[in-house]
Order: sequence, then C-alpha cells, then structure tokens
Amino acid sequence: MDDTGIKKQNWDARETELFLEILKELDMKKCLDGRKVRNNKLFKVAHRRMTAAGYHRSVDQLKIRWKVLKSAYYKCKRQPQSNVQPSKIQGWWRYEKTMIAIMESRRPLGVGAVVHSSDRNDEVTEDSDGDASILHWPQPLPDNSSLNLDLIIKADPELESQLMDSQLKIGFIGAGNMAYGIAKGILSGDVLPTNMKVSAPSCRNFGRFQELGIDVTHSNTELVCGSDLVFLAVKPHLVPVVLCEIMRYVTPKHIIVSVAAGITLATLEDLLPHGSAVLRLMPNLPCLVQEGALLFSRGSHAKPEDAALLRSLLQHCGLVEEGPEAWIDVHTGLSGSGVAFVYLFAEALAEGAVKMGMPSTLAHSIASQTILGAGRLLRDSGKHPAQLRSEVCTPGGTTIYGLHTLEQGGVRAATMSAVESATERARELGRKSAAGCRQ
Repeated sequence: MDDTGIKKQNWDARETELFLEILKELDMKKCLDGRKVRNNKLFKVAHRRMTAAGYHRSVDQLKIRWKVLKSAYYKCKRQPQSNVQPSKIQGWWRYEKTMIAIMESRRPLGVGAVVHSSDRNDEVTEDSDGDASILHWPQPLPDNSSLNLDLIIKADPELESQLMDSQLKIGFIGAGNMAYGIAKGILSGDVLPTNMKVSAPSCRNFGRFQELGIDVTHSNTELVCGSDLVFLAVKPHLVPVVLCEIMRYVTPKHIIVSVAAGITLATLEDLLPHGSAVLRLMPNLPCLVQEGALLFSRGSHAKPEDAALLRSLLQHCGLVEEGPEAWIDVHTGLSGSGVAFVYLFAEALAEGAVKMGMPSTLAHSIASQTILGAGRLLRDSGKHPAQLRSEVCTPGGTTIYGLHTLEQGGVRAATMSAVESATERARELGRKSAAGCRQ
C-alpha cells in the first residue's frame, strides 16, 4: 500500500513548519489576532492546503497540534532561559520564530481601539471558536488590572466558564481507549494539554497521550495531588485497589468521575473520604472520534455546579446527558454494548453484498457509510425511526421485501433481547463489584 495515503502518527519538522507558515499567512491575510487563530473557518482552509501538499490530517488533528505548539510557546515564554524542549516538541527552535510572529501579532479591534492585555489574559481567553469569539474589550486593559478583568468575567458567564475550564487541572487514572477518547474531546474545548496528566502502571499507551502534549506518570498519588478533577478510568476490579491508594490524598476540592462499568455511586462514596464529590460516567467507544453517547449521574455530595462543569468539559465528546443512576446500566446495554450490535449489523450488511457479487472492500465501505448517513439523518431530522423507515419503503419495492425478511428472522425481538441481556449483565457485575468491595 502507498504510504502517502496513511495518516502519520507523529508530526515531522517539515510538516510542522508548513502548518505554521499556512497559519501565519492566513493570519496576515484575514487580519486576525494571532492569539485567536483557532477559529474553525481558518483551520478548514489550513486543512485543505495541508491536504493539497500531501499531508493528510483531520481538522481536529490540526487544532490539537496548534494547542500543543501554543502550550510550548507559553511554557518557553515563562521559562525563557530554560534549555528544556517545551512540551517535548522536537526541533522547537525551528518553530519558535514563526510562533512568535503568530502569537505576538497585534491588530486594532476598532477605530482607535488598541488592546493592551497581558500574556496571561491571552492564554486563558484565546480558546473560543469562530470570529464571534474574538473578544472586543470595551476598554484598554492594563497588564495588572485584575479588577477590570473580574468585571468583564462577571458580565460574561460564558467567558467565566471558559476561564474555569482553561485553568482546571485534569487527571486520568488509566490510559485506555475511554481515557484517550475523553481526553481528545476535552482538548477540543478550553483545556490546554499542559493542564492534563495521565497515570498508568505501564508505558504501553503513553505514546498517544504524549502526542497530544499530555504529561504522563506512573504515580496515581502524584496525579491526584496535582489535579482538581480526576477521571477513574480503570477496569472495575481495580477500582478498590486504586481508591485505597489515593483516598488519603483526596480533598474536598477534588471531583472524582468514575468511568468503571458496574461500580455504583454508593460503592465509590464508601471507598472515598466522607463528603467526596463523585460522579459516575458511562461513555462509549465512538468517543474516540468525538461522536460518543455519554450518560452521567451525580453522587449524594456532588453539586449541580459539578455536573455543569463535567458537561462543559465533555461537550466535544458527543451527546452528553445527565440522568438517575438506574439508567446507567440501561445506557450500557443500549449504547455501550449497542456499538457492537451495530458493528455486527454492518458486517452482515456487507456480507450480504459480497454474497450477491460485490467486492468485500467496497461492500464494507458502503455499509459503514450507510450506517453513518442513516445515523446522522436520524439524529438531525428529529424524526422517529419508524417514520424514516416508512419514507424509504415504497409499495411493492425492494425495501419492504427486505424488511419482511428481517422480521421473519426476528431481528427486532433479537435486538431488544440483546439490550435487555447486556443491561442485566451490567447490573449483575455491579452487584458482584459491590460485594467484592465490601469484603
């Protein structure tokens, strides 16, 4: 296979230089403040130019790379005499001049209006999307004018939320797929990679987190002490061991979010110091591409503000909903396990096409696109699945014949039973985990 069609895991120096030169050029042409260079339209143009140059990255990958470079810029600016490579970016010296040209560009925001904000203010407010997010300050803001900044924040709740998110320290205990998917989604918001850390006993999965600019460690206690919000993303049987290790370091400032299947809020609260703010979250695999379905529940000591913060952080991961804990196991059967049910159906669709003479590769490609398109139409139209299904069927046509065959095979009843079985199994695992934790 031709390597040019494969996305590279790591950025090389030449690709990074081209990316920054494109951003710099777009920044000049559109007269955008370089510190707010992260708007969506600009990145889509950059994506087209990178693709034309033979570098196949998604828009989200470009955004993440920009965040990593920007974090390195701020770290270098805070420690100008340091010889350490910022954020572990190789060849930083090659990019430093272009980054300074982008980050330290200035432009008037209106007739006679000039911004005199500090670099700290730039760092915490630059992460909004779109042209409308560029902050048009009502008056010049001196470097040390914390009073004026406080007034602006109080007058703009959205900015206050962005500032909270950007300053929040987030940790992940566990470096599996769920932790990685959630971390990618959070990085699409207002949190910098330098404010995140991941811990795991093995280095096996550290590479992909480091590629995002996230620090890694083998110490769970170190992670907890340096975090405000901690995602517990380990296998269910490891939860008691991990919580026993970190419980003495959990303080009232901490928010603990468990992603472990089957571990109830009551069990988590019993294993943590009294009064700990605990939430239980159930994501699914499509979080890896920011198209997940996530449901969370609050523990008895978690406040509505904690739920609002979690929702704000996870909004780029996909659909995020809050509900009673009793729904978590149902969500596991519907969406956690349901992803595998959809994959099975996609496989069967493709094999049916292969049986009728279509090449396997093409059949699987069309099957995946069919499911993607059907899902987006179902989500975006707001129509009931039965209504959309009826719109596809014509009297005496191909679809109604195919549906009749599916009904004869019991696909509807089998699917309902699959969700029921997965839900009951989740409840059973929860009961076993609770009994094990008590012992």
